[in-house]
Amino acid sequence: MTPPDHLLCEPRHNQLLAALPDGEWNRWRPYLQPVDLFAGHVLSEAGSTPAHVYFPTTAVISLLQLTRDGASSEIAVVGNDGMVGISLFMGGDATPSRATVQGAGQAWRLPALAVRSEVQRGGPVLSILLRYTQALIAQVSQTAACNRHHTIDQQVCRRLLVGMDRSSSRELLMTQEGVASLLGVRREGVTAAARKLQEAGVIRYSRGRIAVLDREGLEQRACECYAVSRKISEGPLPAALAA
Repeated sequence: MTPPDHLLCEPRHNQLLAALPDGEWNRWRPYLQPVDLFAGHVLSEAGSTPAHVYFPTTAVISLLQLTRDGASSEIAVVGNDGMVGISLFMGGDATPSRATVQGAGQAWRLPALAVRSEVQRGGPVLSILLRYTQALIAQVSQTAACNRHHTIDQQVCRRLLVGMDRSSSRELLMTQEGVASLLGVRREGVTAAARKLQEAGVIRYSRGRIAVLDREGLEQRACECYAVSRKISEGPLPAALAA
């Protein structure tokens, strides 16, 4: 189900699609399909072969690593800065993580066959996608280091900032239980962190909605991982556009 045409975000609101040279863009454009993504929808399961890649424009996607007992933690976040489905051009079909919609919104999807065909041509598309993949791997590594070495308070601040960067709103639809699940920590720790932020006037939390009132204050309370992750996510695209 897709929204009316006048409500659609243009495909090139996604930064990777915006980076495509005209020739490659014209080949892809007929195959791109707009889709509405709803919170909680699973785009692909770990170990599966995706039928499509997704380029979010307003939606936000969590990449989750699962354990055998059903627990999960977030290893990366994808918004209009990237794509979901890199396994299709990295030499293996199966994706190692679950891709779940964290923030409802829109995306454009492209059939897997079209992606593989374009990558086999080499050239600008392959260069852009590999640069994005490098940034995504760096984000995964930074998240792992953050989860190991920094406090729950700092992790909560980092995750709220990452969510804001990939959202068009200063209000995030996230429950404390949901944040705890993403970080792989106990809910009590997230509740305590959220209470401190609310008492300091940095956020306002109510019924699964987190409004950021003081972004600068949130950044000051986050660990250095946020600044590193932001620099990583902003780094590849200017280079890709110049390729």
